[in-house]
Amino acid sequence: MSSKKALFSVLCGVALIAGCASDQPKPAAKPEAAPAPAPAPRAAEPVKPVAEAKKPAIINLSSTELFEFNKATLTAAARGKLDAEVIAKLKDLGDIRYVNVNGHADRLGTPQYNQRLSEKRADAVRAYLVSKGADRAKVEVFGFGKTLPVKSCPDEQNRAALIECLSPNRRVVVEVQGSPR
Repeated sequence: MSSKKALFSVLCGVALIAGCASDQPKPAAKPEAAPAPAPAPRAAEPVKPVAEAKKPAIINLSSTELFEFNKATLTAAARGKLDAEVIAKLKDLGDIRYVNVNGHADRLGTPQYNQRLSEKRADAVRAYLVSKGADRAKVEVFGFGKTLPVKSCPDEQNRAALIECLSPNRRVVVEVQGSPR
């Protein structure tokens, strides 16, 4: 009897293995749907060109001709330069993001005096720009005193020559950013 059981176990095992190894047909893959034809272009609608995005414009003006030594009053040449290089370009901008006016002074005088003088120079330029139509709320002024010189001069010269040599440091820088019209 035990040989019958062993034979039965072997046959069940063979049947089980044979059933697993048999190649049963796999279901056929579903055919892919053909892509829909593209719609025909309408002849009645003209093709519109894509408008290029307007890039922000930046205007920079750095001038040493705006102020005399120890002064915060705009010269006639300064007003002309601001008219030509800032006011004219402001009119070409549709949306103005900001106008930064940075005042600077030379190294002659105390740090406190030069700081205040640079602020007064920036204020004078802002007042002029606003008088010409710039939006006061968009114009920011900064005074840098003598902290950012653009020229160094030796002290071994007479005072008049030193004042002339340091004139590039007495400046205002105007930066405007906006979108072209």
